Amino acid sequence: MGQVILELSGIKKSYGQGESLVEVLHDVNLKINKGELVAIIGPSGSGKSTLMNIIGCLDTPTQGSYKVNGQNTFAMLPDELAALRRNFFGFIFQRYHLLGHLDAKENVQIPSIYAGIDKERRTQKAISLLEKLGLKNKVENRPSQLSGGQQQRVSIARALINGGQIILADEPTGALDSKSGEEVMQILTQLNEQGHTIILVTHDPKIAAHAHRVITIKDGRVESDTVNDAIPDHQDVQSKAVDEIKSSKLVDLLRAYADRFKEAYVMAIRAMVSNRMRTLLTMLGIIIGIMSVVSVVALARGASDKVIENISSMGTNTISIMPGERMGDMRSGKVRTLSIKDLKALKGQPFVDSATPTVQTSGLVQRGNVDSTATIMGVSNEYFRVYGIEVDKGRLFSDDESESSPQIGVIDYTTKTTLFPHDDAIGKRIFVLGKPVTVVGVLVDKDVAFTRSGSLNIFVPYSTLMTRIVKQNYISSIIVRTSDGFSPAVAEASINNLIKSRHGRQDFFMFSSDTIMKSISETTGTFTLLISAIAVISLIVGGIGVMNIMLVSVTERTREIGIRMAVGARRSDIMTQFLIESITVCIVGGLLGVFFSMILGGILKVLVPAIPLSFSLTSIVIAVLTSSIIGVVFGYMPARSAAKLNPIDALARD
Repeated sequence: MGQVILELSGIKKSYGQGESLVEVLHDVNLKINKGELVAIIGPSGSGKSTLMNIIGCLDTPTQGSYKVNGQNTFAMLPDELAALRRNFFGFIFQRYHLLGHLDAKENVQIPSIYAGIDKERRTQKAISLLEKLGLKNKVENRPSQLSGGQQQRVSIARALINGGQIILADEPTGALDSKSGEEVMQILTQLNEQGHTIILVTHDPKIAAHAHRVITIKDGRVESDTVNDAIPDHQDVQSKAVDEIKSSKLVDLLRAYADRFKEAYVMAIRAMVSNRMRTLLTMLGIIIGIMSVVSVVALARGASDKVIENISSMGTNTISIMPGERMGDMRSGKVRTLSIKDLKALKGQPFVDSATPTVQTSGLVQRGNVDSTATIMGVSNEYFRVYGIEVDKGRLFSDDESESSPQIGVIDYTTKTTLFPHDDAIGKRIFVLGKPVTVVGVLVDKDVAFTRSGSLNIFVPYSTLMTRIVKQNYISSIIVRTSDGFSPAVAEASINNLIKSRHGRQDFFMFSSDTIMKSISETTGTFTLLISAIAVISLIVGGIGVMNIMLVSVTERTREIGIRMAVGARRSDIMTQFLIESITVCIVGGLLGVFFSMILGGILKVLVPAIPLSFSLTSIVIAVLTSSIIGVVFGYMPARSAAKLNPIDALARD
């Protein structure tokens, strides 16, 4: 009596539920010894293929006990069953079940990849097996380039790559001509002589005649179990497969996992390339989403940078002191406590680089027969230093002139082109609110701080405006430029304490260029976040598209999934393959989105230079990371769906 390697007790298998319940196998009891050549024979629909699937751990019985080498398979997890299929069984299918995009040696290697055998070793063994099976010149041929008999030999080599202690052959000659069928049976007989346990399913008595033991199945029951004395029993022959399987378990786990990951990645890329249009359409949603996010952030950054640049050009580190409690205070016009004495007190502070009073009004300006409305600013000569304004022609008024009330003024470039379109303005007289003012300087063509672009602006000594033009004894504001190296916050606190102590109350407020820039940055940041959140919606829509396409892909490739599971792929291997595909689609889509955003930015810069775009490396990295996360999140469900497929159900689909 040989060693019992497989033991089935009280096996029942049912399909359906309730009234549609059909029991295919009824209380099957079998023991198969190591080294036997067993044929399971019966008519179509007798349950023999179902029994074979249960023996190969492709399917599970409804009731009963099934032990492999004394281990109860009912207590095994899915990955433990996959290990049995990978290292213990070798499958030969009637329809070959080869992967069409792989050549012969690659098809043979699949089980050894999942077993963790290194590439060089598994490639050499695959080629060696194919050569022994008469396919020396066909190792790089794809299944479509092989005959039926040659494809079945590739299937046999695949069954042997990991040792194949038990070879399960389901109608191995059913799709072959008589000559090829006979050759396949000779190979199986030789394998049995070498110590492999062979179990084959057939409805052909001539094929069953090759077996030492014939089990007849009828209507889901074992009708007979007979021994063919004409065929020798090879139970005592030692199998060479055991040592090879043991050695495969000593392979470094990290390298084995890397091999499996690489295989999954290659399969994912091949699947994407073979379905180019579907892959492109899947990426389109991600591309549009990433373009939206990156472009919106670039636009917001560009606008913010432009505003800050304009503010900086008008003067940095400036603090404005205004009457009233706050900006927009309706009573500020009645507060007239800011004075030149406050200005002089501030000038003595160490944190003050320069300071100027401002008195402002507007009114009619005339030169000859040209009349226009202008803004008249009464300032000291330090006003121009505070805001970094330079003179183009002529000069600025001096510190002494600021206090001595001369009727002189400096005009901006717009005023010059309006009042003196063809003449030199220096030394010429204009009338400001009916008072004569001699032009001593023309400013450079540049926007002046806190003035409207395109308006006429005339700057006169503050003493001149207060005593000769508008007649007032208070100033509208004081503007301070802090010295380099002083903190604006410290300067503001010091100014507040000084003016408050002089006035005896808080009848003024301050704002600084630093505060304005911070406010602008916060506002643009909030705006960017809001618009980005809207743009992210398109990313989510793209992610849903990825999930839908991946679900379709799983459906289309169900047979491939079944083949991989049948030869030993773990659930994690299947899930990894589909996750890689999903993540790759999203990452490539993300990178293309960034690339097209850059192109769009370049086009806009040329065609519409007024629209500023400032691309941020951080936003680009975040966008690509987001697309990767979308690949994981939306690819998980299809990948999990693929990994949970029942191997036999997957194999049954086309």
